Amino acid sequence: MPKLGMEPIRKAALVKATISEIGRVGSLDVTVSQIAKRAGMSSALAHHYFGSKEEIFLAAMRHVLTLYGAEVRGALAVAEGPEARLRAILAASFSAGNFRREVVGAWLNFYVLAQTVPEAKRLLAIYQGRLRSNLLACLRPLAGGRASEIAEGLGALIDGLYLREVLKSGPPDAGAAVQTALDYLNVQLKGKTA
Repeated sequence: MPKLGMEPIRKAALVKATISEIGRVGSLDVTVSQIAKRAGMSSALAHHYFGSKEEIFLAAMRHVLTLYGAEVRGALAVAEGPEARLRAILAASFSAGNFRREVVGAWLNFYVLAQTVPEAKRLLAIYQGRLRSNLLACLRPLAGGRASEIAEGLGALIDGLYLREVLKSGPPDAGAAVQTALDYLNVQLKGKTA
């Protein structure tokens, strides 16, 4: 007889283990057995809860995106004015919770997954759309007609900073990443047209 109430706990453990294993290996080349072992359960139980490795990856992706979205919303809720809101988005993008080695590795591998899995592609499109929308809302009063161009560049820069960090050794440098994004932003805003 299954233990009542254990399913959400076990699913959460499997999602966390998936993120850790993808980050440790640096690719999607992890097995359900490796994920289950890290979570402290059998691979049969992992398959029971998710059905397939792809579904476990998608659950991990949803989890990472949910945490990121919550952090951005929380940061925006207390920020006043467009400049403070831009800084809040950048701070959330490179926060300790979002810019950990294993999460950075997972993000990059989710991009790989999105090339072949429509649901992963859809999730990334939602993330990119929300990021662009948030950036545009802040940039319109600051950059006028250049807001869209700057938002695209800033979104690409955020992704690029994740890519660079995963290729380095040691813990990610969130402070340097935020500063790089702010430097780009300052250069772009100085080129603003009325």
